[in-house]
Amino acid sequence: MNKYSVLLLLAFLNSSPLWATSGDDFMRSTGKIYVVVGVVIASFLGMVFYLVRLDKKLTKLEHQIKEHE
Repeated sequence: MNKYSVLLLLAFLNSSPLWATSGDDFMRSTGKIYVVVGVVIASFLGMVFYLVRLDKKLTKLEHQIKEHE
């Protein structure tokens, strides 16, 4: 039983690079890789914008608390 699991694992590990290259070529050939990159960049920029806005609001509240003390 142990030999079969090792053989199955080796077969899986040998075939996984083939999946990655064919997926990359498919995404590039159809042009969808640019959509994926665009969504990732848009999400990242949205998170950065949100964090900067949140930091400004927190800084404003900290200044208001210091003024009242």
